Amino acid sequence: MGVRKFKPVTPGTRHKTIGTFDDITTSVPEKSLTVGLNKSGGRNSEGKMTMRYIGGGHKKRYRIIDFKRNKDGMEATVKTIEYDPNRTARIALVVYADGEKKYIVAPNGLKIGQKIMSGKEAEPELGNTLFLSDIPLGTIIHNIELQPERGAVMARSAGSYASLVSREGKYALLKLPSGEIRKVLITCRATIGTVSNLDHSLEKSGKAGRTRWQGRRPRVRGVVMNPVDHPMGGGEGKSSGGHPRSRKGLPAKGYRTRDVNKASGKLIVERRKK
Repeated sequence: MGVRKFKPVTPGTRHKTIGTFDDITTSVPEKSLTVGLNKSGGRNSEGKMTMRYIGGGHKKRYRIIDFKRNKDGMEATVKTIEYDPNRTARIALVVYADGEKKYIVAPNGLKIGQKIMSGKEAEPELGNTLFLSDIPLGTIIHNIELQPERGAVMARSAGSYASLVSREGKYALLKLPSGEIRKVLITCRATIGTVSNLDHSLEKSGKAGRTRWQGRRPRVRGVVMNPVDHPMGGGEGKSSGGHPRSRKGLPAKGYRTRDVNKASGKLIVERRKK
């Protein structure tokens, strides 16, 4: 998949860069695998705004994705590659031998009609889901579980992947997209390949309106706020600012916010690169 650039016919198309969508095979989702999606507009149950810069956006339906891939030993055939408005990656509709349909996050290079499988009997090939104990060292993987049978939580966005570095006892060492090297139980599952839609990072909306269609409202810089609203606000003209920090006063440059006593900290072999 590539990206499309537009002639600057209007101000909105001057810097617009979007995907070609040439990998999409259908525009109608599987109705049995979609549910309605309500929007909060950043408000909680009392109607109070607890998250800023959220609101509006096009109406969407949520596609139910199979992140567990625990239907072991049964082949599934890829029927369609589809666009999902709820994530940056493409999704694939697969039909198992018993007729059950499921959506999965599509790896890059997955083709219509391709057979995929999960479990101990599966080969380490594109789209197959295996236990980390069965995947060859050095393999590129995505959709990685952190806890067995809980479903994939890591390396799920467009173009992301991790690599299996080594195995030590009951743990596998993974190099994650952030550069972090981390231990994960070898009884956890992962899928072979890289997540689809590699060129997503090259996309530019081109105009504020397209960002509003995605449900994002304009973000206001802290330095133009009043002192009551932000630690960097206030002052005459452009004299305000000071040390970069968040609205709650936490430093924004290099300050570590991870809890040093967090239980999973002992599983991190090497921290992500700054």
